[in-house]
Amino acid sequence: MIQTKKELQAADLQPLLQKFWELSGEKIKSIAQNYDTRQGSPVFTVKGQYTTRGWTEWTQGFQFGSAILQFDATGEQNFLEFGRNKTVEVMAPHVSHMGVHDHGFNNVSTYGNLLRLMQEGKTAFNQWEKNFYELALKISGAVQASRWTTTKSGGFIHSFNGPHSLFVDTIRSCRALMVSHRLGHVLQGENDVKINLLERALLHCQATAQFSVYYGEGRDSYDIWGRTAHESIFNTKDGNYRAPNSQQGYTGFSTWTRGLAWAMCGFAEELEFIQTIADEELARFGGRKEIEAFMLKAGQATCDFYIEHTPMDGIPYWDTGAPNLPKLGNYLNRAADPFNNQEPVDASAAAIGAQGLLRLGRFLQEKGETENGNKYWQTGLTVIQTLLQEPYLSTNPNHQGILLHSVYHWPNGWDYVPEGSSIPLGESSMWGDYHIREVALYLQKVINNEPYYTFYNGVK
Repeated sequence: MIQTKKELQAADLQPLLQKFWELSGEKIKSIAQNYDTRQGSPVFTVKGQYTTRGWTEWTQGFQFGSAILQFDATGEQNFLEFGRNKTVEVMAPHVSHMGVHDHGFNNVSTYGNLLRLMQEGKTAFNQWEKNFYELALKISGAVQASRWTTTKSGGFIHSFNGPHSLFVDTIRSCRALMVSHRLGHVLQGENDVKINLLERALLHCQATAQFSVYYGEGRDSYDIWGRTAHESIFNTKDGNYRAPNSQQGYTGFSTWTRGLAWAMCGFAEELEFIQTIADEELARFGGRKEIEAFMLKAGQATCDFYIEHTPMDGIPYWDTGAPNLPKLGNYLNRAADPFNNQEPVDASAAAIGAQGLLRLGRFLQEKGETENGNKYWQTGLTVIQTLLQEPYLSTNPNHQGILLHSVYHWPNGWDYVPEGSSIPLGESSMWGDYHIREVALYLQKVINNEPYYTFYNGVK
């Protein structure tokens, strides 16, 4: 269980953040100068150097989005130019990509951040440039919403596995639909039917809360408060739910911790977003009370599970049911050990989950639920403090990653295992590097009293 540091203040992490951004900039430049783009998008490191791994094209936006975040944090113009130029040059196929569930990752991280910077006055205003970003975001949200499966209770954006498959990860791509909706866009279907993107996003969030998250209500023998299933399987003939499954976790009945982290972050940021929507608009989709209730229940359940099933320093192992965890003894009552020889940790899950903890904590604090809000906020700070130091912070100038001990797909054996070890360790991933930068920027803005960082700042 995480040992939350109740006295830790956000400002206490300022020296760590300064060092982090110095190291981060060098990593971004190293990848830009040395990575062979003919391989495809960089995905994870092998012996400290970024390489690719074909599955789907879901990480390119993290590379260029990282440069944009670096500019936001430091004001270094060269990172803005790199991120902006590469967005224009290579990101267009991601905007119209109909075969993935990752639009929130690729496009909100690039076009969305660039639009946000312009709206916040951090970059020069240009009407046609603004129109360009907005057009990309409008199309991206609509294309993402077109991957739709109808179920008995609503529907969901299906994963690249096909129309039967609901991934817990995809809740973070609901951002793409929310942004597109806020820009006044719709998905137009057969016979010019106009499909409301907010409705589809809310239905997807509801399906994720209902089927991907467990609440100790007896759905199966392993149903405990906050457990998540990576994949939920549906019968596409009649729309009925069939079973939990996992692609990157150990089983459908255990919790893949990065999937858990996606839910933690996704529900928290969507809770924030719906505060900006009028009651009258939400009334069409069940009303604010009902929507907030299922999102808050899912957000708190997943954050509680993370706290209870993660070692004391806030870094989880890759799956809470990983078969060799018992060989580590009482591993939850000490700091995680990324150098053990039984099961890998996943620091990328911690980076994603920390943002969820902070956002949920702030949301509850502003609602007057101080005790619960402080619990999540302080736990988020605790996790970030661990991540911003060795052995998770990459200080080796020859290593291109910034966040060490990230895992991609351990069941498939895709992760690099160094000689002398039986598990992957010491490597980085594009999603881990992007999300540690994102949560570092989030925290820095809080410390400096800058505009609160959200995915929808550019479209208020």
